[in-house]
Amino acid sequence: MAPRVDLAGWARRMPWALDAAVCAVAAAASAYRIGTGALEPGDRAVDGWAFGLGVAMAVCLAARRRRPALVLGAVSLLWLAYHMRDYPGGAPAVAVWIALYSAAAAPRRRAGLAVAVLLIAADALTRSEDSGVGPFDAVLDGSTVVFVAMLLLGDAVRSRRARLDEYEGRLVALAERREYEAAQRVAEERIRIARELHDVSAHTITVIGVQSSVAAELLDDDPAAAREALREVRRTAGAALRELRAAVHVLRDEDEAEGAAPAPGLDGLPRLVRAYGEAGPRIDLRTEGDARPMPRLVELTAYRIVQEALANALRHGDPELVEVIVRYRDGGLDLEIRDDGGAPRGRDGHGRDGGGPGGHGLRGMAERAAGLGGWVEAGRSGPAGAAGSGFRVRAWLPGEGTA
Repeated sequence: MAPRVDLAGWARRMPWALDAAVCAVAAAASAYRIGTGALEPGDRAVDGWAFGLGVAMAVCLAARRRRPALVLGAVSLLWLAYHMRDYPGGAPAVAVWIALYSAAAAPRRRAGLAVAVLLIAADALTRSEDSGVGPFDAVLDGSTVVFVAMLLLGDAVRSRRARLDEYEGRLVALAERREYEAAQRVAEERIRIARELHDVSAHTITVIGVQSSVAAELLDDDPAAAREALREVRRTAGAALRELRAAVHVLRDEDEAEGAAPAPGLDGLPRLVRAYGEAGPRIDLRTEGDARPMPRLVELTAYRIVQEALANALRHGDPELVEVIVRYRDGGLDLEIRDDGGAPRGRDGHGRDGGGPGGHGLRGMAERAAGLGGWVEAGRSGPAGAAGSGFRVRAWLPGEGTA
């Protein structure tokens, strides 16, 4: 099978070659028509000037795509000059047809169409005077129809190009939109993964730090209590490992996540509190209002906020008492976690940043709540500047209409 030739691509890569080919074809056709045209009574015999005018008209077509109106004007003047010398009529019309087509197909064609109207009108008047035919004579109408047909053909090509450009523009815009949406999804997923890893690791490290300190202090005096603290370290590490595995399953294959451990919820808060043991601060967990099942995502978000707030309090505040209050309200959950520890100023401007240098803890809480249409507030729970003024985290999570 012979290879397919991409003429359109070739023309786009080498437009000068296409222009040269058009000029050559128009010159050859004009020369042939001039040399073989029949002489009518009163026509002048063909000479070098006739061929020169025909070739000059063809040469003008080299600039037809860059200056279509100017080319049509030059071709029209040469066309009228040819007829004013009484050479055989219609012979060099090929160049005129191409110039008319180029003017109609051009993106900016107002000037070209004005020249085309003048050309057609002048040609019709000249033919009427020379041949004595009426304005609706078949011979006259045939020449005019060809001119108008070339204009219509150029207009059709222009309209088709405009539709193709619009279609390609829409494809480009659609591709850009899909790329943007894909980038947004990747960014959102990265933020979600970062929140999960931060919350799990922060809680786990805090519990391990507290219980390992207990084990080290009681190893000689109370080996049983030290062993219990180490067992709690092991249980906490195992729970964190299970949560990380569940997150990895979700990332790799949603189908695999069906068999993974369920996400923690409000029923896991007592276990979360017990993980800190008796060596840490006293943690008071209270529930107010009529407890009821909440949407899975709301319960997970509430658990993560409490988890991070507790880890934040123990890492930065050194409190003696931490209160965790879960209030069931109409339409959602009201969470409050407050402690009586210190509140060294952090990067968020309120106090502890809850996430090291970047304040990722409080930021993660706020992002989780905002994703559900809720909010998080964090700051000192006592007078500014007072020693041991404490710290409070307050959150609202809408519970209606959340999957």
